[in-house]
Amino acid sequence: MNYFKTLLSVVFVLFSVGCESSKNNSQKKEEVKFQEQVVYGVDDRLDFYQVSNPVWQQRSLSTVALMSKSKLVAVANGFNIATTNYGKSQNLCKSEPFAEQVIAAFCSGSLIAPDIIMTAGHCVRSQVACENTKFVFNFSYKAIGVDPKFADTDDVYSCKTLIHSELNSSTESDFALIRLDRPVVGRSALPIRQSGQVPDGAPLVVVGHPSGLAVKIAGGAAVRTNTESAYFVANLDTYGGNSGSAVFNEITGVVEGILVRGETDFKYKNGCYVSNVCDDNGCRGEDVTRVSEVLAYVDATELAPLPQQPQPLPENEVVQEEVSSLE
Repeated sequence: MNYFKTLLSVVFVLFSVGCESSKNNSQKKEEVKFQEQVVYGVDDRLDFYQVSNPVWQQRSLSTVALMSKSKLVAVANGFNIATTNYGKSQNLCKSEPFAEQVIAAFCSGSLIAPDIIMTAGHCVRSQVACENTKFVFNFSYKAIGVDPKFADTDDVYSCKTLIHSELNSSTESDFALIRLDRPVVGRSALPIRQSGQVPDGAPLVVVGHPSGLAVKIAGGAAVRTNTESAYFVANLDTYGGNSGSAVFNEITGVVEGILVRGETDFKYKNGCYVSNVCDDNGCRGEDVTRVSEVLAYVDATELAPLPQQPQPLPENEVVQEEVSSLE
């Protein structure tokens, strides 16, 4: 248990949802009930406004929501986002956290070069799918109850080229790289591991859009199994929509991998869905494609430099007031 757990003022009992399967396969991709990820121990997810640590604020700002282009309507100075109430659309029990928030994303991604997004391969399989996707930054709660339903022009990007998409059933490698229509404004590319692999037991943080929600930052996790060449297994608190999320080494802040699949997560009870909660060492764990899988498809000169002297990150604080300095 790390600072994400010890500094929470309220213990949340939560749930998770997976990457690809759905309760009703006839639904549109962004509307399905995902069932391949799960909560381990205590759910550690935090909204943007709850995180005062600048390291994780910045990493959330370089995290992107993948949305169907039909979700965005151009208006003056930006786009209106067509959102759906999370709890009602997914038939969640009233006790489920974030049930009153809105959803819009179908996957997550991260900025790893000035105009390159890294995500899961199953999120973007073809050039056509890429062109039908909008990449939206700053989809976040900056204050309690203020739903994110508008995106500035500089927060919304389109697909220029699908550099590579891989969903390998043999190695279970799962990743995609997308070149955007223009360099991203106002946020920095994330540093990714460029050699070696994540240490056994390393503490982890995942940043993404669980269930299509506004960005969430979740720590309290660690590497559980580190033997496969293409991926490692961790006890991350992740949900549908987290597919493609960057998974960070908590100590160095460097991206170690891409969240791609995991344990089934919802249980049907008394007419609605409740969490499937596992012990930290229970269930199957969540699979994370190693970031080394993408290196052959991106020019190393485009990548962000690694931190020169990695240090333990400062303690996170949970705050209740609006975060205004990074809007």
